[in-house]
Amino acid sequence: MIREIISNEWFVILIVVNLIILAFTKFSFTKRFHDYLWVLWNSKYLKVYAREQKFIDQFDGLLFLNLSISLSIFIFICYGVFVETQAFALNTFFKIWLCVNVLLIIKAFLERLIGQLFEINILLDSYLFQKIAFKNYVGLLLIPLNIILLFGFEPSPFLLYFIFTLASLILFTGFISSFKAHQKTIINNLFYFILYLCALEIAPYVILYKIFITN
Repeated sequence: MIREIISNEWFVILIVVNLIILAFTKFSFTKRFHDYLWVLWNSKYLKVYAREQKFIDQFDGLLFLNLSISLSIFIFICYGVFVETQAFALNTFFKIWLCVNVLLIIKAFLERLIGQLFEINILLDSYLFQKIAFKNYVGLLLIPLNIILLFGFEPSPFLLYFIFTLASLILFTGFISSFKAHQKTIINNLFYFILYLCALEIAPYVILYKIFITN
């Protein structure tokens, strides 16, 4: 029996939007989409499409839109479990969605800027392409998981921590894959790469953690 939730109509609409985005992406980039689905187990996608990457890529852009919606839904669920249960409010969700987009986009532009400043564009562009691929994959994973959380199992801290851990493992897999692919270049630019990791990969999450525990 489907569990009743508050204002589940909006969640249904949002999940349908996710599915429409994926269907359109698959229809528009059929071969690339099929290759992408195996990115966790096969490096073919990373090797082939890294050479074709663009600053503004429609395929990655569509998957990023899916990620932002899926992640916003997950954050809304987490807020209800860890902070305060509340009825779904479209303006609240929109604020979460807007914050997610602003943070991710600003972070992406800062990463590009660092590549320009430290003249490590080639290294950073390839690294960012792989990181974006694995990050967007988390967005795909969140679709069925959000459906389970909304209409299946009652969300619990343990289940949410498990999903967070799973997503972290996917992102870590992407980092290890990038490191192996560019090990020699990274070692030759180790100081700049460590600076990048501290400034844009570690510091933002430390700041968010501090804000979260303070509130």
